[in-house]
Amino acid sequence: MIPDGVGREEREVLERFGFERIPFAELRERVASGALRPASNVVSGIVEPPADDDLTQLPERGSDAYDAARRAGTAALAAGKIGAVVLAGGMATRFGGVVKGALEVFDGRSFLELKLADAARAGERTGGEVPVALMTSFATDELTRAHVAALDLPEPLWFSQYVSLRLTSDGGLFRDETGSVSLYGPGHGDLLEAMRLSGTLAALRGRGVEHVVVSNVDNLGARIDPVVVGMHVLGGRPLTSEVAPKGGDLGGAPVRVDGRLQLLEAPRFPPSFDQDEIPVFNTNTTTIALEALEKPVELTWLYIEKDVGGRAAVQLERVYHELAAHVPTTLLVVPRGPHGRFAPIKAPADLDALRDELRAAFAVDVFDRP
Repeated sequence: MIPDGVGREEREVLERFGFERIPFAELRERVASGALRPASNVVSGIVEPPADDDLTQLPERGSDAYDAARRAGTAALAAGKIGAVVLAGGMATRFGGVVKGALEVFDGRSFLELKLADAARAGERTGGEVPVALMTSFATDELTRAHVAALDLPEPLWFSQYVSLRLTSDGGLFRDETGSVSLYGPGHGDLLEAMRLSGTLAALRGRGVEHVVVSNVDNLGARIDPVVVGMHVLGGRPLTSEVAPKGGDLGGAPVRVDGRLQLLEAPRFPPSFDQDEIPVFNTNTTTIALEALEKPVELTWLYIEKDVGGRAAVQLERVYHELAAHVPTTLLVVPRGPHGRFAPIKAPADLDALRDELRAAFAVDVFDRP
């Protein structure tokens, strides 16, 4: 139920973008009582770094393992078993709150155009089809749809993550300087439920898709690569999560909690745990068997403090890769950089620094690599 004191325009957005799917009253009470707070983010149990044999290396080109993965991935693509999900709901605050997917990367081509064209190219090269589903948000949906409509590319499937209301630390509604409530997207954890309830999962099934490659719209390194797809298929596990060697990166990483392999976000680590013991970090690119998305999964609500207009606001968020705590997972170690698998663009300076490398990387078709 939408709480009292919400204006008409905000109420319309909440109704349109799935606010009713958020257990807002319960979460608000947990914040007010102190049950949800920074300390509640920390995972309970014994946290240990992953063992060496928990990490699967992407095979080197020319090796038998590389060739086997390439064959398996190409066959899955040719059979139409592979789709893609692009996470395009972020508010891009470091870009001034623009819709990042529509931004030009190089030569007049946007993030979204490059992502959609990459999937179309994979289908053309294998004789199959790689359907794409875009997960937008209340902040990006309208402009994203308008931008994609102007592209000469196959129409994607559409669904949206949910929307919620920021809070104060005592559980009150956070209001901006005008007195209006403050809306936000509660994280890409919505992916698991929203794909199913929106009909997107069924639509992909209806087109013969069995696995989806999920990636952020701003990570142009995460292309549809037959070798990566093949490693997932041959691995035989519902989830393959790509991890990359650390290079000063902050964020989530793989661990074992009470012996069970999973991915933890940075706020979930015990303060005493030395994250330098983990050699890799989570790139937020995964390949998921659709069967793993068909049953509801309970995800952790994280208490996140944000600076909104110079004041502290509370956001409650979930992350989809917590799925790794519920299903068998392959951790695939992939290379960094535009010619690798991880080249995120989080700020304008990143785009300026990587533009030429990205142009060069996209000039090479991954299917033409030896």
